[in-house]
Amino acid sequence: MTFESRFDAISPLDSRFYGGDTATFEALHPYLSAAAVIKYQARVEAALAAAMADAGICDRGVATAIAGAADRVTAEEVAAEEAKTRHDVRALVNVIRSKVPDDAKRYVHLGATSYDIVDTANALRYRECIERAVIPAVAAVVARCIAIAEAEADTPQIGRTHGRHAEPVTFGFAMAAYVSRLGDRIGRLQYFAKRLPGKLSGAVGAYNALGLLSADPRGLEERFLSSLGVERRSTSSQIVEAEGWTDLAHACLSTLGVLANLADDMRQLQRTEIGEVAEAFAAEQVGSSTMPHKRNPVSFENVKSIWKAMAPRIVTTYMDQISEHQRDLTNSASQRFLGEILAATAYAARRMAGSLEGIRVDRDRLKANLAMTRGAIVAEPLYVLLAKYGHPDAHEAVRKLTLEADRTGRTLMEVATVDAGVRSYLAKLTPEERRVVDQPEEYRGLAADVAREVAATWRERLREVLPK
Repeated sequence: MTFESRFDAISPLDSRFYGGDTATFEALHPYLSAAAVIKYQARVEAALAAAMADAGICDRGVATAIAGAADRVTAEEVAAEEAKTRHDVRALVNVIRSKVPDDAKRYVHLGATSYDIVDTANALRYRECIERAVIPAVAAVVARCIAIAEAEADTPQIGRTHGRHAEPVTFGFAMAAYVSRLGDRIGRLQYFAKRLPGKLSGAVGAYNALGLLSADPRGLEERFLSSLGVERRSTSSQIVEAEGWTDLAHACLSTLGVLANLADDMRQLQRTEIGEVAEAFAAEQVGSSTMPHKRNPVSFENVKSIWKAMAPRIVTTYMDQISEHQRDLTNSASQRFLGEILAATAYAARRMAGSLEGIRVDRDRLKANLAMTRGAIVAEPLYVLLAKYGHPDAHEAVRKLTLEADRTGRTLMEVATVDAGVRSYLAKLTPEERRVVDQPEEYRGLAADVAREVAATWRERLREVLPK
């Protein structure tokens, strides 16, 4: 039986999520598919031949022939050859050799070990995947959050800490936090993708074989990696230093964590009891197989669930840091799953951007929720202002007033106004200060200003990080 469609896949990442979203599939397939692995490894073999030609080890015509053959290699050919060799890279080498003239065959893969090719190809394809697919997907979420932050910069919302009403903010301010957090993650993704290292140092990393071909093997390695735009570390063993993969995995999973946090906030705000936002719901969409009235926040829940599936994989990348002496094979299988972390991050970002595109903000419900505590949220400004005008124990005084307000069902200011212990201090308030305690929904600090400043800053920065 052969794999013919996404419905033959075992992983839900292929069959339901990234594989089920045509746009995401098309964005990621050139970098993360099995065919992409072969394409990039062949590209690296061609770069090796070109570097050897530059160093005078082989003729330029030989390098051109190898490059042409590498460009014609197919994943099917390599798979058929691997069934015989039981070695993936040697299978690739054999297929390339079969497509070049006899005088070029001996130069294919000459002086290299498998992971000179594998690690360098992975560095190249993961970097390009991050730059061309993952970052644009995350940037689309940031752009949507910017638009919401600007549109709702002045929309009052009750701030919540520990799940309880705290102090007023604005909905734009709440969204600006995600603009900043995701914008910062884009920078981390860029940085660590660019720092993924490659190598051309041979079987134990000491340039043994290349030293037989070139008087300057490290110079040859530098030429080889520079042609691909891949960094070189000062040392390597048979494999590159593992921390580059660990850093990239962390950058992806922490980005996915911010997306999950945003998704969870949006999900919570859609609770029936809160109802401050609503996810778009298609005309024929079904929320429940038995409850026709249900409109569930499925997209946001999906993003959080993807994060739950992927976050534990950071442990695998930590474990892959350990390789005995110059190399063992304990990272050979596990490291192949790193691409799934990139795919999940891009998929979740694309789904989040789509969900935010159709989000509806219920300003009336926001206003009603802010007023729900009958003015108890005025406790902080009241206590601060009483202390400002000389009250010796303002916090305790206001705490007791809140208990009295709860007991009697009156508002906090109704209780405070008739309290002999604070009445004289209230008389000292300026008209503006009095307005704050009488209209607590206006007590929003710099929330609106921060929302606009953050949105403006990241709108400009996005122009710098997106592919030109």
